[in-house]
Amino acid sequence: MAEIKAEPFAFPVKHDQLALIVIDMQRDFAEPGGFGASLGNDVSRITRIVPDVKRLIQGFRNAGLPVIHTMECHRPDLSDLAPAKRDRGNPTLRIGDEGPMGRILVSGEPGTAILPELAPLKGEVVIEKPGKGAFYATELDDVLQRKSIKQLVFAGVTTEVCVQTTMREANDRGYECLLAEEATESYFPEFKAAAIAMIRAQGAIVGWTAHVDDILESIAYA
Repeated sequence: MAEIKAEPFAFPVKHDQLALIVIDMQRDFAEPGGFGASLGNDVSRITRIVPDVKRLIQGFRNAGLPVIHTMECHRPDLSDLAPAKRDRGNPTLRIGDEGPMGRILVSGEPGTAILPELAPLKGEVVIEKPGKGAFYATELDDVLQRKSIKQLVFAGVTTEVCVQTTMREANDRGYECLLAEEATESYFPEFKAAAIAMIRAQGAIVGWTAHVDDILESIAYA
């Protein structure tokens, strides 16, 4: 069986059951003037992973393996936005409010869009999710089941919130999860380090972590 060099031990990869999930690489989280910046975050930490995320996406495309994108966003009428979620964060600029790139985290608004460098190709699945985890109130599990996917490689932001939440949800559903270390990021380096440690603790209790080059080397022979 093929393996990817990983921590805490090699990831036993099955290329015909493998997909890449790119979590929330959106303008609102990565660009100046977006929601992430409005909360006082250094968005340059997010944009600097773009080249590695792009390499990973291209590697999966070249290998003919599925690439799935997620976007955290809500319906224009905000009927899927819980008050408990809206009331947190920046008290002067909340989800649904008008921001520099349109209404914040609302489906169809400019700021909600995925960064142009990482834009989905026609035919690639895009999951719009109202929560942190990509399985909550979405069709993601059905999509993966239809494609006979059982192993997931994760990239995107932020490591400790939407990425880790989705990995934990996937783990509970029986998927084997691998995090691409250079292709994920947090506004807080200590949070990323802690999330990586938690994911691979106790014998990959949530999943594995690996370097982008090692993942690409493996899927090149898929």
